[in-house]
Amino acid sequence: MGYETLIVEKKNDVERITLNRPDALNAINETMGEELNAALKEADRDEKTRCLVITGAGRAFSAGEDVSGLKERYGSTGSHPSLGEHLRKKYHPIILRLRSMEKPVVARLNGIAAGSGASLALACDIRIASEEAGLKQAFIGIGLVPDSGSSYFLTGLVGPGRALELIMTGRTLPAREAEQLGLVNKVVPSSDLDKTVDELASQLASGPTRALGLSKRIVNRVSILELPEALEYEAQHQDIAGRTSDHLEAVKAFLEKRKPKFSGA
Repeated sequence: MGYETLIVEKKNDVERITLNRPDALNAINETMGEELNAALKEADRDEKTRCLVITGAGRAFSAGEDVSGLKERYGSTGSHPSLGEHLRKKYHPIILRLRSMEKPVVARLNGIAAGSGASLALACDIRIASEEAGLKQAFIGIGLVPDSGSSYFLTGLVGPGRALELIMTGRTLPAREAEQLGLVNKVVPSSDLDKTVDELASQLASGPTRALGLSKRIVNRVSILELPEALEYEAQHQDIAGRTSDHLEAVKAFLEKRKPKFSGA
């Protein structure tokens, strides 16, 4: 499928989706929103895609919502369009797809991720950032609240106090500080970004895909459960993982004193 605002590349079992509006800092217009949702759906369904990487073209990951259409949306009379309905239609399917996709998703943060662009990055499973990257909760600067999952992800990762500080000040969080807070998993020089991401994606794509996906499902769920329910939820999904071909291959490899060769099944 051809895309106007994305570049989709597949190499072995790794798929890379690049937000491709570099002159607009990869701001997410209506076309990009529709195409990203379609590309994620396709990657989710493609059994040959065992790891997904999301990044941006040029010097930004994504500046967030494209504001070039504000005049058209608000009109000359200062009307109040339904922003909530806009989010439900454009962003919610993207964020929900990223979190429910039972395969690893890596954000390659090549530059600033602001507003809903930061939400997109935080919805990924693992974030690898260049030293030039940063995260910014840009919503307060235009009199709005965090959306597209930002409040949810921030609070879960850094706690309510730090989340409110970042939301209320709207300051840009440099990559190194984001790493210290746990919002970014690893920061590397820009010259090492591709090598680091490629190595991680290759490792994840060659892993036991079903077990990785089930692990993601568990982590998504256990934060809202009491310990006894969390233990039972883990046990149920361990039963599922224990019946996979990859688990049996790992057992066989252990007994034969070799590295397992996972097929993703």
